[in-house]
Amino acid sequence: MIRHVVAWKLAATEPAQKAADAAEITRLLSGLVGVVPSIVSLSVGPNMAYFESNWDVVLVADYADLAGLDAYQTHPAHLEVVPQIRALAAERAAVDIEL
Repeated sequence: MIRHVVAWKLAATEPAQKAADAAEITRLLSGLVGVVPSIVSLSVGPNMAYFESNWDVVLVADYADLAGLDAYQTHPAHLEVVPQIRALAAERAAVDIEL
């Protein structure tokens, strides 16, 4: 099992816009469940504490194996949301671990 963890710092600095952008990223990525077959589980959402030091949004998704993660990365539905998320994010960090 491969766990894919991605965190974003958003470009917006105003709290209401940051919340709206985090909600949009959550909506976009949640919409991939049931569309991208290799997703075993997916959780995504905005940070809810320690706003001054934590990143703004996180994705935690599981795949059966590295081939499943690769299938997600190249799936047309994922490729469609990537530029929309990039437009809202200032920074991105990712880690993939084997469970």
